[in-house]
Amino acid sequence: MLDVSRETSPQGSYGVPDTPLARAAQAAMAVRGHDDVWPRPKSCRVISVANQKGGVGKTTTTVNIAAALAMHGQRVLVVDLDPQGNASTALSMERDNQTRSIYHCLVEDEEIRKLAQPVPDIPNLWCAPATIDLAGAEIELVSLVAREARLKRAFDAYDTSDLDYILIDCPPSLGLLTVNAMVACDEVMIPIQCEYYALEGLGQLLRNVELVQSHLNPGLAISTILLTMYDGRTRLAQQVADEVRSHFGDTVLETLIPRSVRVSEAPSYGQSVMTYDPGSTGAVAYLEAAREIAHRAQSISR
Repeated sequence: MLDVSRETSPQGSYGVPDTPLARAAQAAMAVRGHDDVWPRPKSCRVISVANQKGGVGKTTTTVNIAAALAMHGQRVLVVDLDPQGNASTALSMERDNQTRSIYHCLVEDEEIRKLAQPVPDIPNLWCAPATIDLAGAEIELVSLVAREARLKRAFDAYDTSDLDYILIDCPPSLGLLTVNAMVACDEVMIPIQCEYYALEGLGQLLRNVELVQSHLNPGLAISTILLTMYDGRTRLAQQVADEVRSHFGDTVLETLIPRSVRVSEAPSYGQSVMTYDPGSTGAVAYLEAAREIAHRAQSISR
């Protein structure tokens, strides 16, 4: 079983790990006037980060929200369900031919606790990595019993009482991998970029969510929409943000994620922006977004 005790590292004030990176992140939050306690959910929140449109910031959002939550004392597991494995790369996971990955969980019934690896430099954060083997999982899953519920079965067999969040990074498609994520989770988070084609294809995603709700997971809900790649210099970005807010109301986080060179650079160093440059505008924005998500836990019924 994973050792997810909060005693894995020295704790600073408010239960935040007392490391240089955590202190830098805490200082960045203090600048914004939000140096406070982040509430833990009553039970583990399982959230899929999904949008079949590529390049909207799914992986970036998953990795940085997870890192921000972990830096503030939350215990977080990232499940990389994208065959590209970018979340695994950003969290410095080993991904060679010998790596046991989420593929082995879906196809070979490997236990998630045996797959999850601790993320370097970030206490309280673990990752179940993806490897290239996952690219063939869609085909292999077709012939398996209850193919759309393989991930849910793995979660049901896993004691999540020692975790606060499980974030699932979905592939940019609406295939069996994404369906597995939606069946296994309680909530869906949708990143939407503030660009012209922002809402293109979103209707199909919403219909798929409704189908999963109707036939496979009645408790599924779209709990969070996050606006990404916001460029305040353009009127278009503001128009897109306004349109999304008019459609989805309070589901949309107040925080906007700006375009940021630091956010783009971080994965090439095998890091999230939270560890690469904790004081950058992108890191502070993701900290704010994670803070909103953590505080929304209080209003989500169980």
